[in-house]
Amino acid sequence: MANEITMIICGDTVPTQSNFAEFANADRKSYLSDAVWEKMENADFRFINLEVPLCDEERPIVKCGPNLIAPTSTVKGIKAMNPDLIGLANNHTLDQDKEGLFSTFDVLSENGLSYIGAGKNLKEAQKPYIFEKNGIRIGIYNCAEHEFTIADENAPGANPFDVFDSPDHIRALKAECDFVVVIYHGCKEHYRYPSPKVQKACRKMVDCGADLVVGQHSHCVGCEERYKEGVIVYGQGNFIFDHLSNEFWKTGMLVKATFGEKLEVEYIPLRQENKGIGLGEKEIIDGFFERSEEIKRPGFIKESYEKYALSMMDEYFVMLEASDGERFSNELFSERLKEKDHHKKYDISILAAMENLFRCEAHSELIQTALHKITDSGKYHG
Repeated sequence: MANEITMIICGDTVPTQSNFAEFANADRKSYLSDAVWEKMENADFRFINLEVPLCDEERPIVKCGPNLIAPTSTVKGIKAMNPDLIGLANNHTLDQDKEGLFSTFDVLSENGLSYIGAGKNLKEAQKPYIFEKNGIRIGIYNCAEHEFTIADENAPGANPFDVFDSPDHIRALKAECDFVVVIYHGCKEHYRYPSPKVQKACRKMVDCGADLVVGQHSHCVGCEERYKEGVIVYGQGNFIFDHLSNEFWKTGMLVKATFGEKLEVEYIPLRQENKGIGLGEKEIIDGFFERSEEIKRPGFIKESYEKYALSMMDEYFVMLEASDGERFSNELFSERLKEKDHHKKYDISILAAMENLFRCEAHSELIQTALHKITDSGKYHG
């Protein structure tokens, strides 16, 4: 219909060693099947979350997790997918420090690709994007959890989701637009449900005017919530990210939004295929909707998250137990993780003190501030 706009939202996208050459040669069919391309090509607007700096010199910051990087030449393959907007609000934006981010800005701009969600300072990173067609104005807001990549008033990085500021940004954007889409990089990796706080945050976004909230970052297909007049997607999985081979990473979905008299959302299943992505099976979406029914049950989200949190505790204790002079590494982490029940090393009074340090806002802010100052001053390139 002439008075409608269709938008395709693609999840986490990262050219990797296995397909650098294909991206550099813009060999689209080698990493994106014709069947998936047909779904994208027919949309009025295409959004891709680019979760890797595009640069040719490694300058890794101090962090846990991988420091991703892709050659600037791979932008040709990204451009071949004809995106209308690139999202940069994610936890890898500053993997190669500010030089890597500035390189990304430059190479995207040189290739005529618009981007959102990151900037040379916080004010720039917070800017939304407005798209208008057929008399319909759509505002897009891109934000991320606080990891190693967040911008501040005088430093580059990604736009943070801030419980004080982001709702106001969304409310202001809604005042200018018919529809608002929030792309939120903030669902727990490898967990298919929202945490209680993620659900609360995403509902708040809808309360402030968001019509569609799409959670990314989880690397797995999650579930959906219809809240008031809004649609919330808690995890859409990867788009093109040939990194791991588990079932979480092998499947994903495109989110297709149609804006007209009202918002309609549908989901297109994806499955990892050779070096890229192809259409997936109906069962991927069936599972998505089954989980969407599960989270409607009173108490389910809290109970499921508590169980998951307990299963993760050994990993977090291992991170906190490194000895003096040890460097955190995946090898060290894996070796220490072979031990079980790390919390049993501590008296319950010590665990209660730990809980208070992490839970109480005054203590938590102090710890975060001090640790950031220490690690930021210890940045290195090597």
